[in-house]
Amino acid sequence: MRLHDSIGPNPRVVRMAIAEKGMTVDRVTVDLLAGENRRAEYLAKVPHGGLPCLELDDGTIVNEITVIIEYLEEVQPDAPIIGSTPAHRAETRKWTRWIDLHIAEPLTTAFRAVEGRPLFSNRMSLLSADAAAELKAIVQEKYLFLDAQMAGRTFVCGERFSLADLMLLAFVEFGASVGQPIPAAATWLPEWHARVAARPSAAA
Repeated sequence: MRLHDSIGPNPRVVRMAIAEKGMTVDRVTVDLLAGENRRAEYLAKVPHGGLPCLELDDGTIVNEITVIIEYLEEVQPDAPIIGSTPAHRAETRKWTRWIDLHIAEPLTTAFRAVEGRPLFSNRMSLLSADAAAELKAIVQEKYLFLDAQMAGRTFVCGERFSLADLMLLAFVEFGASVGQPIPAAATWLPEWHARVAARPSAAA
């Protein structure tokens, strides 16, 4: 199998998951800035052009980052990042879904509408700058909500490192690079970030 890879937080989540599991996956770089993901060859694999995607040896395409990682976890259950028990898997999926909906999605939607507008304006419909500003404010509120919920934990799922941490790290660091940093009032998030950013997989 091979990973069609690119820049951005979504591909990074998958690369970090692969690194955490100690897997070796061939990679093909897709030039997002040049619009290669909007060309016929890639659209034949992923019609909406999203990155990354995993191409299996028989040509099957697995896309959407959480789905790719679910597939990798089933192929190689060792070094679990979703969980080795039903309860662990449920907890990981709960927080991964929450982070995706309440932080990753509004953060990236706001970015595309303002800082990323020159790149995305001819590729998709975008929000107004005013709406983007409101989304950015919501992300800040959600950061603080999560910060309070996580008090006393080492990782998002307690003492167990998981996909939820990978998702959060990729989007926290992407947000910081596009003017949407962790709020100054947060206390758990900065300490958590230092722990997770020090893991070898963070460099993937």
